[in-house]
Amino acid sequence: MDRRQLIQRVVMGTTALVLVPGLITSCEKSEYRPTDPIPKGPVIKNDLKIDISQNEYAVLASAGGSKVVSGIIIVNTGTNGFVALSASCTHQGTQVSYNSNSNNLQCPSHGSVFSLTGAVVEGPAVVALKTYTVSKSGNILTISE
Repeated sequence: MDRRQLIQRVVMGTTALVLVPGLITSCEKSEYRPTDPIPKGPVIKNDLKIDISQNEYAVLASAGGSKVVSGIIIVNTGTNGFVALSASCTHQGTQVSYNSNSNNLQCPSHGSVFSLTGAVVEGPAVVALKTYTVSKSGNILTISE
């Protein structure tokens, strides 16, 4: 082995030692523990008002319907009324979606699952989704902090 081959092998080995562990663990479920476990989400300074009789929000008129508005996912739960939660997964910020079959919110990126109360059902997320107060008067939903 000449000097050039030796240097190439040392450089390749060093590069592999630095890069491979990061690549292997980049998407594994980690023991991530946030320093601030308070759920975060959009801040509503003035109440958010939604008219579910408008075409844009008509999906909310039916049980099982859901819609993301201003970073908040609103779900018509049927007999229990409406819930509103932050639409961003607390793991890495991907938008969650409502699954009416399992009655929960799911993150498509890494598989976190949240209940309709915002609680983490399955990780890797460890922080609950921020919840909002929802009231209904006629066809108008009012979402507030």
